[in-house]
Amino acid sequence: MRVCGVDLAGNDANIALMNLENGLIQLPDCRTRKLSLQKAATAHELKYFQKSFAQLVQDYKIETIVIRQRPMKGKFAGGAIGFKLEAALELLNGVQVIVMPPTEIKAALKESRVFIEFAETGLKGFQKSAFETALAYMSQHL
Repeated sequence: MRVCGVDLAGNDANIALMNLENGLIQLPDCRTRKLSLQKAATAHELKYFQKSFAQLVQDYKIETIVIRQRPMKGKFAGGAIGFKLEAALELLNGVQVIVMPPTEIKAALKESRVFIEFAETGLKGFQKSAFETALAYMSQHL
């Protein structure tokens, strides 16, 4: 099973790939760490973002995309562009897309029998939330 954890922040979709094979979790190399909207969220830019992500899904044979849910209001609320990016991902064909609330992620990581120290993964700091999202999903499906 190959999963792509996604954390949406501003115009960026920070990603972390994770693979479960024979009971072992691996972090495969990926050509990109994040996909971004270059300009305002126009229809053309959103379609390009969606096409780029679909190509990533196809190239790396990703079965599930797990998106870290953001609150709709309050101090940590997601912006309008982030919700457009989320919708573009949810509308991708040929891949399962799941939105996980932060409380579920935290509970899954706490109950997990698997512990991977983030500092030892080789991922960049901005990928931590995407990594935790993917790991939480994987730990529920071991």
